[in-house]
Amino acid sequence: MNTIETALSTALFDQYTPDNKAVVVVDILRATSVICTMFHNGAQRVIPVASLDEARHYKEQGYTVVAERNGQKVDFADFGNSPRYFTPEVVNGQTLVYSTTNGTQAIGLSGGAKQVLVGAFLNHGALCKHLLAMQTDVLILCAGWKGKFCLEDTMFAGSLAKTLMASGQFSTTCDSTYGAIDIWNTAQPNIPAFLEHAAQRHRLKKLGLDDVIEYCCTFDLTNKIPALAGNELVAL
Repeated sequence: MNTIETALSTALFDQYTPDNKAVVVVDILRATSVICTMFHNGAQRVIPVASLDEARHYKEQGYTVVAERNGQKVDFADFGNSPRYFTPEVVNGQTLVYSTTNGTQAIGLSGGAKQVLVGAFLNHGALCKHLLAMQTDVLILCAGWKGKFCLEDTMFAGSLAKTLMASGQFSTTCDSTYGAIDIWNTAQPNIPAFLEHAAQRHRLKKLGLDDVIEYCCTFDLTNKIPALAGNELVAL
């Protein structure tokens, strides 16, 4: 029987042991939803970077750079952080450099894992199928907001954990996982209404960027599973 644990924010990640586990990084609004969209629409590689200095260095080398801080596009970037930007015409066959407030920081923390995967509602079914086939312990890492807990990532963690445990192949003794499942059970009947409580939803609304909420909560739009290979993400 494999186990599931949930780190409710990046600040808690060092309390867990990622070795020999699949780490699923989750940043529903919006980084992991954006990454899944990029690969769904044909991106070849995504290079996640933690710092803006590193992103700027890639820009100087001629890479297409997607970068935001606090929800807003940074001045030197080619694109901000909305999945709507990354159509097949923009990303097909491309390598993109990506830096965000929370999501790429979480990916950077996870490098010691057996496998680092990017999870979103958009690839929920494919991700579950892959994790069931791997037959390994799973650690879900919620990116959160600057080290703090957030509702939308925890809601997704609960959905993922509940689905895996329903297979009979996974169990948990992790309070965070049980709490995430309870949050998912509360949210599931009306996800948009539940997300009215989410701070990130209101940050995006203030910036006029909340038109992607429904999209980011759409199940199974893609079968692409972004995975970390060295310092790059590729699609399984």
